[in-house]
Order: sequence, then structure tokens, then C-alpha cells
Amino acid sequence: MDLVTTWRLITEDGVTDTFGLAGDEALAGCVGQGRCEPTLRLYTYLPCALVGRFQTVANEVHIGQCRAAGVAINRRPTGGGAIVMGADQLGVALTLPGTAKDAYSRARDMMVRFSAGLVAALHGMGIDAEFRGKNDVEVAGRKIAGLGIFRHSSGGLLFHASLLVDLDVAHMLKVLNTPFEKITGKEIATVAARASTVRKELGRAISLDEVRDRVAEGYGQAFQVTLEPGAFTERERDAIAILERKKYATEAWVHQHIDLPDAFGSARKKTPAGLLDIRVTLAGRMVKAVFIGGDFFAAEGAVAELERVLRWHSARPDAIEGTLRGVFDRRGRELEGIPAAELAETVQMAVLQASQTGAREQLNLYGCFVEPRGA
Repeated sequence: MDLVTTWRLITEDGVTDTFGLAGDEALAGCVGQGRCEPTLRLYTYLPCALVGRFQTVANEVHIGQCRAAGVAINRRPTGGGAIVMGADQLGVALTLPGTAKDAYSRARDMMVRFSAGLVAALHGMGIDAEFRGKNDVEVAGRKIAGLGIFRHSSGGLLFHASLLVDLDVAHMLKVLNTPFEKITGKEIATVAARASTVRKELGRAISLDEVRDRVAEGYGQAFQVTLEPGAFTERERDAIAILERKKYATEAWVHQHIDLPDAFGSARKKTPAGLLDIRVTLAGRMVKAVFIGGDFFAAEGAVAELERVLRWHSARPDAIEGTLRGVFDRRGRELEGIPAAELAETVQMAVLQASQTGAREQLNLYGCFVEPRGA
């Protein structure tokens, strides 16, 4: 991929969901056609919930809660899970010309490359972040940014990221569907412990503008480019208006139904080390997500890794047991409070229940900062 030495930098705050998403797609089309330079867009949304390209809104979002709270709902062109966006979540959109070699089969490699600016920015702030898994930037096993990629028909590439400067976990759990029957302080604390934010890591109230400046510096450093402040051209704004009207503001786009066979299962088991409370979401023969709860003692980051490695994992008992064994081999001292064999058994019990009942009335968490729920 040939990159020029100067990129355009667009910064905005409080954009609508339709304008935010249409703007990113319009830039990808423009750069793919060679009509504009590569662009880094760093912006915030008005409160909204954005589902991934291949998700069903009703599975991912509490529609009634969103309407009551004035939270807009829309669908990204990029894949991944449902996220909440607002004044404390920095949207990152990088648009670059693609080549014939850039394909979704190389998505993870591209995410590693395109997330380098975020990682550099966080390192520059003293936060030890790294790219992990399929599409996450993490700090000590806790997700701080979620990533996605979209290839425009023109060949332009769009890299999407949402960086948590801060997060109202209680608000997020009200907006996104969760496996919790009631949202109590315990559930809020559990989810909060498995995600992180820039302010939490720094221990101070850093402004979003300062974070945005650091992210811009990080991309300049990682890609060795100069960022020139700019704005949308009149032609680009015309393209955005058309995309808003014909796509992002339509029911056909936002509420399209993605028919995948999700099923929910749960299992609880008392062990000498404490209670194991496991919830599983299946998509066909794949474990889409696992939530590991209970009253055991273990390092939060290690538990988060157990959940992460089982995301989009074979539901075969031997495969589950082998993967869990690998994590225990690496992080056994941090997981001494969880009996490995009984954890594998309880996960398999939850998988079996899900596969037998095919229950669709409850699904597990699926968000950029919450483990997958629906799909």
C-alpha cells in the first residue's frame, strides 16, 4: 500500500449518527477513486448505539430504552459488535486507498497496522496498550478500543475505531442487551473491571481534546506522515447528504434482519473454590461468547482472557477443553481460584443447554467493550 506523506485531519464533535457514518463511507469512496487524499477523522457523536454490519438491532439494543433516553440507533458499514458512542468516546476513522492485495482475509494484519497509531498514542500517554485478539486494543487484558475495517467498492479502505476516553457502564448496560436479568451494582462492577478507559489508566481527568491531539500525533508518528487540518469539501458534503438520505437514515439499512441461529445456555456449579456461573451464546456450531461469573477469586485480566479466547470458538468439548488448558498453562497462578477441569465442564454444560433448547429469548453480551450478545 503506497502512502503519501501528507494526510488531511478532520476533527468534529457532536455529529449525528447518520452524518458520522455517512461521512466515513463518503471519505472511503473518495480516496478509493483518487479524488482526495488519505484522511484521518477524529470525532465524537451525539449519544447513539451503533450495531455492527452483520448484527440484528433487536438482538443487540434495548430499542425502548434508547428511544426513552434519546439515544439514536444505527448500523456501521464495518463489522464487530454493538457499541455506545457519545462525548467520552473518540471515534477514529482512517481512510486510505487500497490495493488488490488488501482483502478481508488479511483483515487482522491490516488491523494490526492501522491500529498502530492508537497504540502509539496510548504509549505516548504512558498507557501500556497492545493489539490483541481479532480486533481489540487492550491494556493488561482489558479492552480500551474496538476496531473494524470496511472496503468500499471503489477500493478505498476505512479503518474504524472507538477509543474509550471514559465510559458510563450503567448507561451502556441499559442501552445494550445483556445477559443480566437485573442491572445491579455487582453487574456494573463486573463489566467495568473488564474494560478500561484512558482516564482510568491515567488516574486523572484528561480532556477529550488532549486525547484527540495525542491520537493525531500517534498516527503521524506510526505512519511517518504530516497531518494537515482540513474539512469536508462541498463535493464530499453532497455525497454525505445522499448517503444519509438513501442509506443511513432508512429503516431498510438500520433495521435489516441478519438471520443467524443464536441460542443461549447457562450453567452453575458449586466447586470447592466457589460458585461458577457460566453463560454461553451459540451461533450455529460456534461459541459466540462466554460470560464467566461466580464468587471465586482470580485475576480479572486472566478471566477476561478466558472469555476472549472462547469468542467465535468451536463448540466441540475437546476444543473448548484444549483452549482453556492453554490459558491455564500460561496464567495458572492468576487463575488458582478457578478449577480448570470444572470450568471446562461447566462451559460444556452451558453449551449443551444452548444447543438443545435453541432459546432465543435471552442472548449474551456483544459489544465492543462487552462480550458478545446476539447477532
